[in-house]
Amino acid sequence: MKVLRKKEGDILNVTNGSGFHFKTEIILITAQQCVAKIIEVEAEKKPDYYLHLAVAPTKMNDRYEWFLEKSTEIGIHEITPVICEHSERKYVKSNRFERVLQSAMKQSLHYTIPKLNEPLSVSEFIQSDIKGEKYIAHCEEDKERTSLKSLIKPKQNSTILIGPEGDFSLAEIELALDKGWTPVSLGKSRLRTETAAIVACHTVALTNED
Repeated sequence: MKVLRKKEGDILNVTNGSGFHFKTEIILITAQQCVAKIIEVEAEKKPDYYLHLAVAPTKMNDRYEWFLEKSTEIGIHEITPVICEHSERKYVKSNRFERVLQSAMKQSLHYTIPKLNEPLSVSEFIQSDIKGEKYIAHCEEDKERTSLKSLIKPKQNSTILIGPEGDFSLAEIELALDKGWTPVSLGKSRLRTETAAIVACHTVALTNED
């Protein structure tokens, strides 16, 4: 049995994931294909800020997927999984992550899919050429930290490092500080990796609300 949910003349909303929304009309439906013509084109307004989160993979894969989903809904532009000394998961399924990002983009009516980079070791990432402000959120109480919300300014490019469940190692924190990363706190509570990433994402998004 075949169920046809759409018919010729129906309107379809389509995005290419690169910032464009297309209003289309179905002009042909067969068993093998669906053809639509573009009626209207709308470009998504480019944001005044850029947020790149580098987040260690979580032990449970579904928790990382939850972070990807919610950060896409809130507003994020680039994501890099970083493998740390204390990471319990050293391998990620990028293909699955891409599907999660696509679904969240459509759900939240965005037209641009966040850029998902291949995993890097945290030391490689820390030493890479990163433009804009660089923050590392860690839980080491003996190290001086500043509240992220007091540092984030509207219309700035920000990269924020979020560590694994066991936090960054002291060597990783020292390397980041030596390379000019600013140590930050995300609040008084000790947060799970995926929660910390969402808090950071939301903090930046709220700061940039019109």
